[in-house]
Amino acid sequence: MTLPPPGQTAFLLVAGLLSGLVNAVAGGGSLLLFPALLAIGLPTLPANVTNSIAQWPGYIGAVAGARRELAGQRNRVISTIGVAIAGTGLGCALLLVLPGQVFDAVVPALVLLAAVLLGFSPWLRRWIGAPDPDGPDRRSVLLPAVFVASVYGGYFGGALGVILISVLSLTAHDRLVRLNAVKAALSLVVATVTLVIFALGAPVHWLAVALLAPTTLVGGFLGMRLARVLPESVLRWSVVVLGVAVAGYLFYR
Repeated sequence: MTLPPPGQTAFLLVAGLLSGLVNAVAGGGSLLLFPALLAIGLPTLPANVTNSIAQWPGYIGAVAGARRELAGQRNRVISTIGVAIAGTGLGCALLLVLPGQVFDAVVPALVLLAAVLLGFSPWLRRWIGAPDPDGPDRRSVLLPAVFVASVYGGYFGGALGVILISVLSLTAHDRLVRLNAVKAALSLVVATVTLVIFALGAPVHWLAVALLAPTTLVGGFLGMRLARVLPESVLRWSVVVLGVAVAGYLFYR
């Protein structure tokens, strides 16, 4: 592993900062860093696992910046951690066992589905009915959905935040900015599991991780501050546009 040329290094640092920021604001920032790693010449699998590990500090920054929004949500977070860990472990195992062609085929469709789900979440909520504001979350839907999302997070991870915020918005009655904080906490859980598994048995480009980790950390912390002041519609549609654009890129690259 050698240090990329100065231009590529600067490109990665900017991509890492933006990735951490976008992940914290609404999810999908890893979709910026994944193609950036491909652009500097990493093969698909090393780019994916390096991307997953490099995101971990960004989620720490996001959770640190979301402490105010996480207040009063302890039960919601704790109830989903177990299924998130199990799902992530399964997803990591699938990535390391299945052929690379499977990865290349399914990821664009999953990214596009996540973006569409988030875009139509207000209409879906009206169709299925909003959760009782004084009642518990729809855990019969929430827990299996978080498990499936975590399998995806362990397998690829790009747009995981989009999927999680979509699931939360459909199963929990709360403001999007508070659900976004839960998304950050669950993303940190998923990222921690992938860090442990990929560090033991995946082709990680550790020099790239060392370059990117500080930038994703700063970006995640700043992004949660930005999320507090953005209107919910802007928060939602910014990620929808990003998800559709990156899905198009992955389909046609």
